[in-house]
Amino acid sequence: MDQSFEDFLELKNNKPVKEEHTASKKSNNPTSVSWGFKTREVRVTKIPNHFQAKKTENILILVAFSIGLGSTWRFPYLCHQNGGGSFLLMYFILLLLLGIPLMYMEMVIGQWLRMDNVRAWKYLVPWLSGVGYSSILACVLVVLYNSALVSWSLFYLGQSFDYPLPWQHCPLVENLSMVGNSCLWSEPHQYFWYHSLLQASNQIEEGIEVLVLNVTLCLFATWIFLYVTMVTRIKISVLMMIFSILFPNILLLCFFIRTLFVNGVKASLWRLVTTELSILASLDAWRQAGGHVLYSLGLGMGTIITSSSYQTRGENYIRWASFVAMVNLAMSLLSSSVIFLVIGFWTTTSGTLCVERNVSNLLNLIANGVLPQAAWPPRDIVHKPPVEFLTWINQLPNNLKSEVIHQTLPCSILMQTEKIMEGPGLTYVAFSQAISLFPGSSFWAIIFFMSLAIMGLGTMITLLEGIVLPLQKSISTFAKHPKLVQVLVCLGGFLGSLVFSSRPGSYVVFLLDDHLVPMILVIIVVIQNLSLAWLYGIKRFRAEMFSQLGRQVWAPFTFLWSYVTLPMLLVLLTIYFLNLYYSGSPYYVSWNNSMSHEVKQPYEKIALGWVTFLSVLALLPIPVYPLQHWWYLDDPNICETLEKPLSSKKTVTVPNRVTQWPVHPMRKLTLRNQEKSKALFQSKSPPENFLHPQILITKKDSENYSNFSFPDATLPSRIGFSTLNITEVSKYTSHSESLFDSHSTGEK
Repeated sequence: MDQSFEDFLELKNNKPVKEEHTASKKSNNPTSVSWGFKTREVRVTKIPNHFQAKKTENILILVAFSIGLGSTWRFPYLCHQNGGGSFLLMYFILLLLLGIPLMYMEMVIGQWLRMDNVRAWKYLVPWLSGVGYSSILACVLVVLYNSALVSWSLFYLGQSFDYPLPWQHCPLVENLSMVGNSCLWSEPHQYFWYHSLLQASNQIEEGIEVLVLNVTLCLFATWIFLYVTMVTRIKISVLMMIFSILFPNILLLCFFIRTLFVNGVKASLWRLVTTELSILASLDAWRQAGGHVLYSLGLGMGTIITSSSYQTRGENYIRWASFVAMVNLAMSLLSSSVIFLVIGFWTTTSGTLCVERNVSNLLNLIANGVLPQAAWPPRDIVHKPPVEFLTWINQLPNNLKSEVIHQTLPCSILMQTEKIMEGPGLTYVAFSQAISLFPGSSFWAIIFFMSLAIMGLGTMITLLEGIVLPLQKSISTFAKHPKLVQVLVCLGGFLGSLVFSSRPGSYVVFLLDDHLVPMILVIIVVIQNLSLAWLYGIKRFRAEMFSQLGRQVWAPFTFLWSYVTLPMLLVLLTIYFLNLYYSGSPYYVSWNNSMSHEVKQPYEKIALGWVTFLSVLALLPIPVYPLQHWWYLDDPNICETLEKPLSSKKTVTVPNRVTQWPVHPMRKLTLRNQEKSKALFQSKSPPENFLHPQILITKKDSENYSNFSFPDATLPSRIGFSTLNITEVSKYTSHSESLFDSHSTGEK
């Protein structure tokens, strides 16, 4: 009589045996595809209750991660840089074709295997076990430059307690011979960003060894907070998580309503909803949109698989993946709307209009006796280009020029329409402008930058958990000393992020964010998609999902994984390589201190060399495992049957939570090892430890058995839940005891 592990549990509890449906009756042998990759048959046992209790929390974690800094900081400046509505359309298309299907794929894998990202890919395709470690390294890079973003938020938060806010007016400078040093050529908020916060250099190679003290201190405070949070394991309740998600959206909604009543609303909103064919034909815009889809949803970082491993069976992940993606899109659109409205306000109050305002203000000051008659501007100055106004100010005597500049209204005279600011600091500058429009602006600044810092810290904590937990489970030293990995990660993170507190630190952030991290994520997701759809097999995957989760994977998604997402990812990866190495040197936006405005500069070869080195370093674990398997003997095949049945006694085997290949020690193929292997399989009786001792149990042992255990080795995967029977097991061992020795008369 065939008995499976589920049958054993039914008999133990005196319940009728139910026949379990299986999707693997045709072939229970491990699948080997033509490339020589080995995959595993996977069976999952009952889910512990503590996993089910975290359902709401983990869904909220995914939502909070998707609407974090990626939606409020990264999406708006990419949208502004790539034409507004055109980028929004490209992002929406890629979100439907790439984001939701791939997010659903990672959710289902996590729910199915109940493992973290590293172990999940080890079990599915052992030759590609390094994908999980590459995901960890990608998370490390994201955490490093996200710490710089949080430090910028903390600096703004510290300055928010001053009234009036320091970014509302530009300070007077000593060297008045260069008018460009004043805010006549830039907005006060832009001037504060580059001069007071970053103390930015002119080039990415300049001043890399000089650390900005204020940013360094904020960076140190960021990592101290993260370390304390991880060590003390501060529990964040569901209500706190909901508040952290809703509160920033409420603030953005308030900013949106306020900025609707400023000048330039119509033009800015029109630009946000219109598309241009020239931008839609730009490969670089599609590259940035595709990279942001992966970045904002956390695809390829391992956070989705790890979080989904805590969910209950039968969850409708199509609904959850669509929900997270739509919340991400709504948050991105809301924050972008605020920033576009602020940009519209800047462009309509700059240039010629700014000259008219300044001339009118100077005439009033002269009429009231505040300024002398020598400060009278030329009569036709308002009808000339704005640069003529600056030329006239430069021709004034030094003492008079100082007074005129002091009385000049703060606005950018040379501001070009829609080109006010293109760097990654646009979000901070634009939101600081929106805050200045409110009465009691200091209060609004405090609560906004506090929520922005909390949002960034929450994103970093999620990423750090995806780094620390797999390392604690995969490396024995960290498993024995769990706090050691937290110390090393936080200390290494602080030291590694010091480069972002240097004078060109914002340029380095842009380099990693725009070129390095998205390219690494695309490569990782390509390998994951290829592994599931073609190496493991999409039909086999659907059958396993139906067997284990009780429902079929939605057929359109399996079609997308096989024939749509993978080709699109390969095209996206090709565009990244062409943009970085073959289409001319990519550029970055830097600050020209002498002229006080942004300029575009090409990256030097050394910067692109660092991108290549870090990308190779992050992806190095992927080829390491195939090389290791090739160098060492790690043949998972064992003898199917011995010469004769070794015992007539019946035994019940307890399958592991995930049935895997037997674990063999890595050993080189030597003559001595060959002789040992030959002697083993020619022996009449196998050694005692041929099967793991936890696999063979007696009735007494079964009373204390917990199905949530991870023995080091299990039976071959050909013996699954539904195909496991007493006759087959008796062929493998003669040292087992009968489960029902005390009830031998009742055996069948």
